[in-house]
Amino acid sequence: MPADYHTHTPLCQHAEGEPEAFVDAAIAAGVTEYGISDHAPFIPEPFDDWRMLDEQFPLYLQWIERARTHAGERLTVRAGMECDWITGCEEWTRELRNRYEWDYLIGSVHYLEDKWDFDNPKWLGKWADTDVGLVWEQYWNTYIQMADSGLFDILGHPDLIKKFGFRPDGDLSRFYEPVIDAIATSGSAIELNTAGWHKPCAEQYPHSEFLELARDAGIDLVISSDAHHPSEIARDFDKAIALAKAAGYEQTVLFDKGSRKYEAL
Repeated sequence: MPADYHTHTPLCQHAEGEPEAFVDAAIAAGVTEYGISDHAPFIPEPFDDWRMLDEQFPLYLQWIERARTHAGERLTVRAGMECDWITGCEEWTRELRNRYEWDYLIGSVHYLEDKWDFDNPKWLGKWADTDVGLVWEQYWNTYIQMADSGLFDILGHPDLIKKFGFRPDGDLSRFYEPVIDAIATSGSAIELNTAGWHKPCAEQYPHSEFLELARDAGIDLVISSDAHHPSEIARDFDKAIALAKAAGYEQTVLFDKGSRKYEAL
């Protein structure tokens, strides 16, 4: 079973479970490696209510060490964070990277320019008064900026903007193709994130067409659950593996302090 690198901890304020329970679930699921990548702090604080505070950062490192201690020789536990891409975040992201010997950092776009965390259910009503095509354009332009930064090993849930099922009319490849070019140039991997199957969009992130374009461009892939509870570790991985193979992928990538090796699907 591929590694599951996108998982969370209770420090983000919307996840449950102790590190030992996550490790046990990962072992039971048979994943190659278990990676911890909670929402990184962002300043100035308080920034929002769904991430750890900077003062909790030492607790996060303790959580990782508890997981590693419990796993022992039974399972490799990787350390990462999910960092938000917001205009002007580069210096802060570099500071976070230098705080620890991370195996990988995930970059994600959850915010648009007006500080709208568009995937937060509390703002769902805002979509009714929104030009969906314009929002999609803003999202993908922001995603390109994130890829261009070169700060991240993995780029998270590429088409998260569709979470609530809002999509513009027409051929969506007009959004995908420029992003694929930017990701390929950056050298970052992308994730096939299974959480989307359990959201209103009822579809994995990213769309299969995006995944096929990424494969054609030689972009590396990880498969992720985005688990917020031990029961979600490796959720729907069998279905995700089949989808990745259908897109032409034959392997996923493993990270060890930023270096890569590959595992056959």
